[in-house]
Amino acid sequence: MAKLRRLQRAIDFIEHPSSSGIILLSCVIISLIIANSSLNDALNNILNSHPGTELSVSAWINDGLMAIFFLMAGLEIKREIVEGELSDVKKATLPVLCALGGMLFPAAIYALLNQNLTTSAGWGIPMATDIAFAIAILNVLKKFIPASLRVFLTALAIVDDLGAIVVIAVFYSQGIHYDQLLYAGGFFALLLIFNAFQIKHIVFYLIPGIFIWYFIHHSGVHATVAGVLTAMAIPVKTRSGYQPVAALEHKLSNPVNFLIIPLFALANTNIRYEGGMLGELFSPLGLGVICGLVLGKPLGILLMAWAAVKSKLSKLPVQANWIHMAGMGLLAGIGFTMSIFIALLSFNTPALQSEAKFAILIASVLAASAGYICLKTYSSKQKAVANK
Repeated sequence: MAKLRRLQRAIDFIEHPSSSGIILLSCVIISLIIANSSLNDALNNILNSHPGTELSVSAWINDGLMAIFFLMAGLEIKREIVEGELSDVKKATLPVLCALGGMLFPAAIYALLNQNLTTSAGWGIPMATDIAFAIAILNVLKKFIPASLRVFLTALAIVDDLGAIVVIAVFYSQGIHYDQLLYAGGFFALLLIFNAFQIKHIVFYLIPGIFIWYFIHHSGVHATVAGVLTAMAIPVKTRSGYQPVAALEHKLSNPVNFLIIPLFALANTNIRYEGGMLGELFSPLGLGVICGLVLGKPLGILLMAWAAVKSKLSKLPVQANWIHMAGMGLLAGIGFTMSIFIALLSFNTPALQSEAKFAILIASVLAASAGYICLKTYSSKQKAVANK
């Protein structure tokens, strides 16, 4: 009986909307503790080891497992585009335009603060939104905000990350292998043919998707884009009424939320604090990253949203208002994953890389906290008014 109760409590925890966020935050804290303890070298040895392959454990997590995360995120976007919140053109254009504003403003702020300095190459660092962490925070707030905001932020973050991937490919890549991209395009075309013939078995999409991932990885472009491409090719509904997208999304939900994202956090938050790091936050590099993510992101998103809505090119998500949009802009300032990746590409010296990673961590914590407080406080005030 006691075992059944423990099992039920475990099931209740997994099904709770904030459980994935709690596990994610726990992994971030554990990773930071390990990084600043005697276990740091052991963790780095594991992450840098090559388990019989050309890729390290860290690369398998960041390029392999995260491609599965992008696959699930892409499935959600595909479903919403076909029959959900993004099926309306005016709603669909909003996250795209906001993502554009959310990339340009942070890059401009960083470039202005680091003009003519050796750190000027890092202008791409504050451009990206970390979809995993942003959505995790939003899951914690699930009961307090309109459901349409999750779709909006997911779409914005995916467009944002795809934009970051393009920036990496054009400005930070050491060379693109177009033959590998051509091979990947061939397998993507095969997926589109399967879609046209309404093939419903998921395996016919996942196996070519693995080949797409392989060739994109060897092309020099970030391999996670393969997850999005595979998702876009899977049919939402076949003529028989079967829904492949919903079925696969359901199967991926728990592995992604309770294994892949926590593993990613554990592997990538291992930032070791060293003396002088707090002072470096006020250097042009530190200020560029923090101001870009915490101020530039929400400013760019809000201004672009305002322009799009006022020009009647787009409209706000269902039941959302401008305070909700401000909260979304702040959460978009969580730039962890791709920001760290771009930082490593921007600077060759470990000192600058560490300075950038620490600034990214601080900026992401500030953005997450501000976004959470904004949305939770506003929701509480709305409930107080409604109960009067």
